[in-house]
Amino acid sequence: MDIYFILLFLGVANFFLWKWILTKSIKDEKKRKMAVWLATVVMTPLVYVLLVLLLLLYVSYTPSIDFDRFQWQNNKIERYQMANNIIKSKMLIGKDTNQIKQMLGEPTRSAGTTVQWTYDMGMGGGGLGFIFHSLLVKFKNQKVFSVEHGKISD
Repeated sequence: MDIYFILLFLGVANFFLWKWILTKSIKDEKKRKMAVWLATVVMTPLVYVLLVLLLLLYVSYTPSIDFDRFQWQNNKIERYQMANNIIKSKMLIGKDTNQIKQMLGEPTRSAGTTVQWTYDMGMGGGGLGFIFHSLLVKFKNQKVFSVEHGKISD
């Protein structure tokens, strides 16, 4: 039921906006009324869809910041904001386990000693729910060959 009120509000606002805009450019009153109604009927649903998309983008936005070792070690619940920078910069690729421990600290979980390490990165950026983030560091021949951003939605 709320959608009808929203569309009614947007329709009324669109009507008066188009009436104001077209008053100056179309002098014939009959043509102007038809153009105003046509613009109102066409633009109202488009404006509604645009507003919904903007709301979804706003709610699901996840901030991204550059990797900072001090911040990584001291702010564990917001580490997920550094994930994109870590992955895109490929700063971990080719590093051995000691170098990774110097940069990121001890892993939260590890599958085998040097197969895959997991670092918890906190939760957030989930829009209407929560997303639990983890950094998956995969090793081959004692060197990092892959880094992934693991996400689990609630």
